[in-house]
Amino acid sequence: MSKVVLAMSGGVDSSVAAHLLLREGHEVIGVFMRHGEDSAKACRVPAPSAASGDAPGLPVLPAPSSRSDSTRADHKQGCCTASDAADARRVAAKFDIPFYSLDLQSDFRRIVDYFVDDYVAGRTPNPCVRCNQWIKFGRLFDFADGVDAEFVATGHYARIVHNADNVAEMHRGIDGRKDQAYALFGIGRPRLQRMKLPVGDHSKPAIRELATSLGLSVADKKDSQEICFVTQGHHSDFVKARRGESAAASDGQFVTLDGRVVGTHQGYEAFTIGQRKGLGIALGTPHFVIRIEPDTRRVVLGPYDALLQSGLVAKEVNWLIDHPGDGETFAAQVQIRYNSPPQPAQVTATGPDEFAVRFEEPQAGVAPGQAAVVFAGDRVLGGGWIEQAVD
Repeated sequence: MSKVVLAMSGGVDSSVAAHLLLREGHEVIGVFMRHGEDSAKACRVPAPSAASGDAPGLPVLPAPSSRSDSTRADHKQGCCTASDAADARRVAAKFDIPFYSLDLQSDFRRIVDYFVDDYVAGRTPNPCVRCNQWIKFGRLFDFADGVDAEFVATGHYARIVHNADNVAEMHRGIDGRKDQAYALFGIGRPRLQRMKLPVGDHSKPAIRELATSLGLSVADKKDSQEICFVTQGHHSDFVKARRGESAAASDGQFVTLDGRVVGTHQGYEAFTIGQRKGLGIALGTPHFVIRIEPDTRRVVLGPYDALLQSGLVAKEVNWLIDHPGDGETFAAQVQIRYNSPPQPAQVTATGPDEFAVRFEEPQAGVAPGQAAVVFAGDRVLGGGWIEQAVD
């Protein structure tokens, strides 16, 4: 069959992906990507001498520990922990596939800087989607080219579907609750032809059941839910720490839509459009974050109805279809948050790198900085980054 480079995170999904690819007859090479805050500390382990199949000059993780692969263990969530590295290495050894570690710490500083800068600008960043777009897949394809591999694979819950002309399309995974197609819109269209997403054809329970039947120690490992590089405290604490003592103060006032001061906050970077919980003030009726004003350090609060927006403008667009002509409008569904369903809308291409969206029904929480991904049913047509909401 084909040579496939598989990103292995030490989690259950990418571990089972290795099995599924091997079952199809592929030659699989596992790659663990070291990235994020303190990843050198988390992943710094003595490297053994290179074994057969290890590429020269690539760092190699240690051999699996002596504990049985069927032994269950607690796993710390976070960024590239030592246990993640060991889990990935252990699974690779069980399946007898070559395994390498890629050091992406330098690349990942771009993600951390973007994360901090967006919050400072009053936006709501999405580092996981940006990382897929800017770093992970680019480096995976670079590695694949270096070892003459035809394909790159991951454990994402999405599908690569080939149409009647054998052109690869990105589609949602069959498990709607775990679908991750939203997070993959930024991958360049030509790369879809060289991608495999084997777990996307399965449900999460089925993947865990298969992992258990294979005796994998990661079968019951928890899914990572947090920002991988913010392993302690609130994201706002991380932002403040990165900015340092010399950074401008971000504390300020809560105000209502009519400008009435109703309280104070310790930093506007702690908030996002649409937020209700964690405001730390009681106004008698439910209030939400309507707007964040970095220049004045004010967080504007209002009722739910004030959140509703009829559309948006998105930039930095990546199309996974033939580029719509300027001014072309078409019906689609648009998803504006990771865990929210796509909504019916009219999408208009307003330039080579921009589109506008007009929803059939006004939407709450259209947050600048988040991704707006365009679907036709299960197929991902493309997406961009929300620049502004439109009334």
